[in-house]
Amino acid sequence: MGSTTPAIRGGTERRQDPRRRGAVVAALMLAMALAALDSTVVSTAVPQIVGDLGGFSVFSWLFSGYLLAVTVTLPVYGKLSDTFGRKPVLVVGAAVFLLGSLLCAVAWNMGALIAFRIVQGLGGGALQGTVQTLAADLYPLAERPKIQSKLSTVWAVSAVAGPGLGGVLAAYADWRWIFLINLPIGAAALWLIVRHLHEPEREKAPHARVDWAGALAVFACGGVLLTALVQGGVAWPWLSAPSLALFGTGLALAAVVVWVERRASEPIIPGWVWRRRTIAAVNLALGALGLLMVAPSVFLPTYAQSVLGLAPVSAGFVLSVWTLSWPVSAAFSQHVYRRIGFRDTALLGIGLAALILCAFPFLPYPGSWWQPMLLMLLLGGALGLFQLPLIIGVQSTVGWSERGTTTASVLFCRQTGQTLGASLFGAVANGVLAARLGGAGDLDSVTRALDAGTAPEATRRAIAEAVHAVYLGAAAAAALAFVVLLLVAPRRFPVLQD
Repeated sequence: MGSTTPAIRGGTERRQDPRRRGAVVAALMLAMALAALDSTVVSTAVPQIVGDLGGFSVFSWLFSGYLLAVTVTLPVYGKLSDTFGRKPVLVVGAAVFLLGSLLCAVAWNMGALIAFRIVQGLGGGALQGTVQTLAADLYPLAERPKIQSKLSTVWAVSAVAGPGLGGVLAAYADWRWIFLINLPIGAAALWLIVRHLHEPEREKAPHARVDWAGALAVFACGGVLLTALVQGGVAWPWLSAPSLALFGTGLALAAVVVWVERRASEPIIPGWVWRRRTIAAVNLALGALGLLMVAPSVFLPTYAQSVLGLAPVSAGFVLSVWTLSWPVSAAFSQHVYRRIGFRDTALLGIGLAALILCAFPFLPYPGSWWQPMLLMLLLGGALGLFQLPLIIGVQSTVGWSERGTTTASVLFCRQTGQTLGASLFGAVANGVLAARLGGAGDLDSVTRALDAGTAPEATRRAIAEAVHAVYLGAAAAAALAFVVLLLVAPRRFPVLQD
């Protein structure tokens, strides 16, 4: 392929000393916890942050800015880890994340806090991509479900514990502690990585170059397009001048990315990522997964509070149950894909997910709390069967020198799908509300009226119909993933022998 990426000396991949591997796995779990806890901890402290710093009109950028930085840096870090090794990328990424955390803790206004959250995101991209890549480096194919189930458990625990931890810190200490608490966790992860992670000796490529022009183009293009998706329909109408200008600029930058990458000797996004059927199919399927995940994670809490009348904590618990079944199902999936293969296991999972999502609109109105909770429990189980076999499968089709880029492309597509889903389903929900209520308000304003007790029963029904429409859209995304895997992915992934 004309690659100048460093190779493992002797042509084989030597794995981490098992005596040190446990310490490295602990470090990876701590690093993953930093990324997983971040948004859930911050979300519950927003009222205290706004009360202290002001800036209510732009506080959503605390999340959007972080998400943008993580997403657009994933491909860059993936390529850097293939060129220079995982350890230096992970160490630098963790250091940048911790620097951003420290700066967030001393922020003096909302603008500064948003800027420092972006710094956090620049490190968070390295954490997410490199941890997943190292998980495959450390374990042979037969043992990879072990580490992946541990990482899935970290995400599950973080999703459940994060909001409570953020609320406790904001209420009984100070909101700045939600960032300061990252420092000891990150320091422990860094110490373990520096001391115990020893990558195999690699031959130095004589002309290894970093495609900085491509990195800058990818960063600019992704930042502009994702900003257009995040802010469109929120800060300005979709067909307004700012929205059209951002999309136009993003498309022009996309052309620049293609032009630069075609001429680079070591492109940040190599063409083989999309030319190989297996990787292209997994990228598209996990992009659809990111899209459909928006339906429950963003809209179910609103449904639980506005339609079912639950308190915020109870509404969060209705959502969190899928984080319990997801890692259990993911750990079980190895017994399925060893029998029927990666693709067919993923098809089984996403097919079940589509049926479960389609069942949501048939829940009785107003219904009881256990009904959506049961569906979420089942959905987590279905998605565990879907996601993990695809990640393990696609990582097993490439060697060390391509694994970072491959893993980053998969995570990039999933993150992009989530951003697209938030914009798309937000528009769907607001469109249904406008049709049912005669064009009065959007989802946010309607739910605030319900909380204040000033909205009629028809409003509650309209919210239920809006969320039902979103779930049907999520089912369509699941169906799209099913079709992509069926038609594009090979039935048997071309797995490399360890």
